[in-house]
Amino acid sequence: MTRQTAALLFSTALAAMLAGPLAAQSQGDWTVGVGFGYVDPKSDNGTLAGAAATINESVRPTITGEYFFRDNWGIEILAATPFEHDVSVGGAYAATVKQLPPTLSVNYHIPTQSAFTPFVGVGLNYTTFFDETSPLGTISLDDSWGVAAHAGVDYEISDNGSLRMDVRWVDINSDVTLNGAYIGEAEIDPLVWGISYVHRF
Repeated sequence: MTRQTAALLFSTALAAMLAGPLAAQSQGDWTVGVGFGYVDPKSDNGTLAGAAATINESVRPTITGEYFFRDNWGIEILAATPFEHDVSVGGAYAATVKQLPPTLSVNYHIPTQSAFTPFVGVGLNYTTFFDETSPLGTISLDDSWGVAAHAGVDYEISDNGSLRMDVRWVDINSDVTLNGAYIGEAEIDPLVWGISYVHRF
């Protein structure tokens, strides 16, 4: 998966806003989604201790809950089991860190006259880092607040069930200390690719 694919998903969802007038979701509906998320940090992850940092990918189970406060408009919370990433500095392994990235979004589900329902959204992410380990000493990453953008599509497979493919861009940056000394900022800013089953109540 590439960032060009993400751009295509966003463009497709926006283009579908001209589709038919049928409501995708009704005010008062709830949905719960269960699936997997693939966190793909951007290629340039900043400079730590004077050298280029690289943060690898991670896949974990995810769960979402969304409440529709108006037809087609929902407030969604994303949660997951802890993602784990290896960090390299100057090409050499430097640390392993776990993180949880709960994200609150407002999504607009674009009504169509088909089984496909695209959506776009924007929200706020909070990422907390923990269980940091390093052969170099005691390493710590500060928690991060940032904006998040969201786009995807649901494919209806039953009256109340859909398969979902989505992607999020999340602004995640963290100050890093090693043995109590500041060594730089980790610039993660990942794309989070998702696939899940979504059930409407």
